[in-house]
Amino acid sequence: MLIDNVNSLPLPRKLPAPPGTPPIKTQKRSATILPNFVGLKFQVHNGKIYQDVVITEEMVGRKLGEFVATRKRFTYKQSKNK
Repeated sequence: MLIDNVNSLPLPRKLPAPPGTPPIKTQKRSATILPNFVGLKFQVHNGKIYQDVVITEEMVGRKLGEFVATRKRFTYKQSKNK
């Protein structure tokens, strides 16, 4: 049976990551955060660059893309001609 809509990531080990371990780079924004991801660092692609995300217990069950903005914030610029 072939499943087309599964977004898989390379599953990390169950042991905590040693200090100095590089973060896991991914473009899978729709991947679900699993309980064994807690404490790990991911770099999630926002369409332009990779942004760092550290996984906490509150994030379990949600998607990686929820924690990385894909658009710039709008800032109102005052014009000099008043």
